Order: sequence, then structure tokens, then C-alpha cells
Amino acid sequence: MKKNLLMVCGWLLLTTATAQNAYDAERVIGSELNGTARFVGMGGAMSALGGDMSVMGTNPAGLGIYRSNDIALSFGFNNNAAESNFNGTIMKQNQTRASLDQIGFVYTNKIGNTTSLRFVNFGFNYHKSRNFNRLFSAGGVLDGMSQTNYLADELDAWGMDSPSKFDEVLNSQNPYTNYWNKYPVLGIMGITTGLVDYPDDTTIGWNGDSNDFYSRETGGINQYDFSVAFNIEDRFYIGATLGVYDLKYNRYTSYMEYLNDDEGYENGGYTLENYYRMEGTGVDFKLGVIVRPFENSPFRLGLAVHTPTWYDLSESYDATINSDITYWNESYSQTLSNELNPDYLIYDYRMVTPWKFNVSMGTTIENLVAIGAEYEYQDYSSAQLKDIDGFELGGQVDVNDFLKGVHTFRVGMEARLAPQFSVRAGYNYSTAAFQDYAYNQLSLYGTNTDFNNTKSKNTCTLGLGYKGSSIYADIAYKYDMYKSDFCAFDSNYNFSTGETDLLPAAQVDNSRHQLILTLGARF
Repeated sequence: MKKNLLMVCGWLLLTTATAQNAYDAERVIGSELNGTARFVGMGGAMSALGGDMSVMGTNPAGLGIYRSNDIALSFGFNNNAAESNFNGTIMKQNQTRASLDQIGFVYTNKIGNTTSLRFVNFGFNYHKSRNFNRLFSAGGVLDGMSQTNYLADELDAWGMDSPSKFDEVLNSQNPYTNYWNKYPVLGIMGITTGLVDYPDDTTIGWNGDSNDFYSRETGGINQYDFSVAFNIEDRFYIGATLGVYDLKYNRYTSYMEYLNDDEGYENGGYTLENYYRMEGTGVDFKLGVIVRPFENSPFRLGLAVHTPTWYDLSESYDATINSDITYWNESYSQTLSNELNPDYLIYDYRMVTPWKFNVSMGTTIENLVAIGAEYEYQDYSSAQLKDIDGFELGGQVDVNDFLKGVHTFRVGMEARLAPQFSVRAGYNYSTAAFQDYAYNQLSLYGTNTDFNNTKSKNTCTLGLGYKGSSIYADIAYKYDMYKSDFCAFDSNYNFSTGETDLLPAAQVDNSRHQLILTLGARF
């Protein structure tokens, strides 16, 4: 009922005209556990322990723990896998790629042994905060449900309420420019390629027999941290980081649907291909403090605050429909970029991510064992979408309604087996970013109908380390696992009757294996 109410309200609001939505926001906000192999091996639970350059991105006060210079390079391999189950049809995709995960240095500046200010340390660290590389497929039996009926519902919602209006679009010299801002562009594509019709008193689609969805995603978010930290009396550590972000994301999707006529006979089908690109830059600030509350104890408490990241983003898209529906005795093909000026398919906007708060603790035992734990919170629903003039975008409604606060817990440990060798382990748990009822509400300018609602994520890590007199080498293994609900399109909603034909979501098991090797030197 709540979803239906939101859908009806959404249709009545012109704010749904913009293409940016909650799924775009989540993609930009989200981050992954990555960095040096030591940091990853301990599950990233080092914000209070410090002494690793990756903490510049979590609690920069940890940079103040350093007493020597440090330089490090990390690289490895990522394997992303997804297995979908849609109405009993199972599909699998798997991809392995090499990656440069981290490079950085720390410069220590000793002030004195008896002064209140003991060290002023500077650092730079690059790491890939999010890896978008992924292949995915899903499909199976539709039992009469169809993306074409979804497009028909969309057209009805935006005022396609008479055969004459339908014919006007169909007979227009260029319906894309003539009806821009009036009807959904994907609905116009459906009209011109025979996916929808208006035979009587409402727009209709066809009966879906089965479908096949495929997507390929590439790119990532590169994070560059510039940090300074102060060591005060070896008990108080204060740090600050300027974070600079470089985002590139590319997505190709192919949706194939096979149709039946009203009598259940084969009726051909169609393919919808989407091409999407997002790129941009962002900046934020991170402030942190670490305190040893007991002078003679190694126990430490940490607190860090990350400001919003201010992004300038640009996205471009294109779409092609190829249809061969038997009923029409003719095939059709439409590509947006062939019908519209390229300026129509490019949009510049701004995004402000939510504040992030991190609380941590850590301690060492006899210089043999290090233990860290931390909690992090970020309210995804408070992200802001704005145009280049600072005005709120229509997709802001979806961000507020469909996203929620994300809680992240991290624990990790390191044990020294010998003077030169250590073993590490860690665990992360992050709650889901999407509400259970979240969906991709097609905008006036949107051309993709699919959405994937990710659930809570579990991450397990293991690591080994070698430390010589100056050279060190670390290796870490990380395993991410989470489930998600995938829909190629939303439920078919009849605005006249209020009835909904629920499209069952494909149940998806997602996993990621990552191997990271770090080579470094301290001097």
C-alpha cells in the first residue's frame, strides 16, 4: 500500500522529470574496504590504532602515531560474481581483473621528546574507494507481465489519454523534440517501435513470455587524501584530511523480451539497449582525534567526522530499441542520439553526500597483539541532488524516501607470530542502504527501468605480514557477500483500478574476492 501511494504521488509531481534518482546517489555515496594489505587484513578497524596510511581516509589522527617515514604501493586482483534466480531460472556471471589499489607516503617531522608537540606528520594516500567493475545477467519466464505494459502505464500517467494524442505522437515528424518535457522519452520510443498501442480507451502493451537481461559496468571512484596530524605528549593525536575524488562510471545494459499475443501464440519480441556514463569530481574534509585516556595504558579512543563530499557530476546516456513484433508485420529501430541533439542527452548537476561519523577503540597487548573495533554511521537519505544553479532536483524525493541510514561495524586483530611475521583477521557488517519498497521510478528523460536493491553486506578478511629492518610486505584476502533483489522493470500499475501485478524480484547472491599485495619501506 505504501509503495502504491508513493507511486501515485510521484506521477502527480512534475519533480519526477529529472533522471537522477536514489540509485545514482547510492552509487556515489557508497565506499568499499580497500587500501593497504595490512589495513584490509584487519578489516579496516584501525581508526584508533593508527600507524597505517590508509587511516587518512577514516580517522586522520592515526597519522600522528607514525614515528618514521613510510612509502607503500598496493595492487592485486578482484573477482566479482553474481548468481540470479528469477522464477527458477538461474544465471551466473563472473569477472576477474587486476587493479592498482593504493599508493602513498608519510613524512614525519619530529619536534622534540619533551615538548608538548612531539610530531607533526604529513601524508598522501591514493586508494580506489569503490570498484564498479561487474557483469550481471538475469531472466526467465514472465507469465504475461511485460515491460511494455509498464511503458503503457507511464504514458497514461503523463496524460496519454486519447487515441488522437497517440496518433499525434506517431505521426509527428520528430516526436522526441516535439514532446520533450511532455511524455516519457522511453514511452515515445515504445510508440515509434510498436511496443505500445492505443486501440480503445487506454494505452496497452503486450503479453510477456520471457526475458533476458544483461549488464556490464566499469569504472570506479579514486580517492586522494592529503593529510596532516599532530602528536601531543604521545597521548593526544589530532589530524585533518582534504579528500579529492575522481569518479568514472560506465554502464551498458541489454534487455530482451519475447512476447505472446492475446491467444498465447508467439508474437516476436524486442531489445532495449542502454548506454550510460557518469563522471565527475568531488572534495571533502575529514577531522579526527585519538586519545589515550590512561597515561600508562595502550588503550585508545578515536572520533572522526567526515564532511559531505561536494560533487560536480556530468552524465550522458543513449538508448536503442530494436523490435520485431509479429503483429505489425514490420521491424522497427530507434536510437535516441539519431533523433535528438546530443545536448539533450547530457546533464550536469551537483550532489552533496551525507555527513559521516566514526567512533573507534583499539589497544595492544604486550606489543604482540593489536585489537581494533569501530562503528560508523551515514544517513544516505540526507544526500542532496541539485542542478548547477543550486536548485533541488526532482530525484530528491526518491533519495529521501528510498534511502536510509547505514550502520557499519568493523573489528580486526593482528598477532605477531615472530619478530618479523604477523597474522591478521577482520570482519565488517554494513546494513542495507535501500528501503524494502524502493524502486526505479521512470522519469521523463530516463530510459532504463531496472533496479537492484542491495541488502546488508558481510565482509571477512585475512592477512599476513613481513617486516624487515626497513622493507615490509603484506598480503590480504577479502571476501564480500551480500544479497539483493533485482527487477528488470517495476510492477505494472493500473491507475484506473489501483491494481498492481507484482513482478517477482530476481533473488541475487553477490560476492567479491579480492587479493591485495602491499610493498613498502619505512625509514
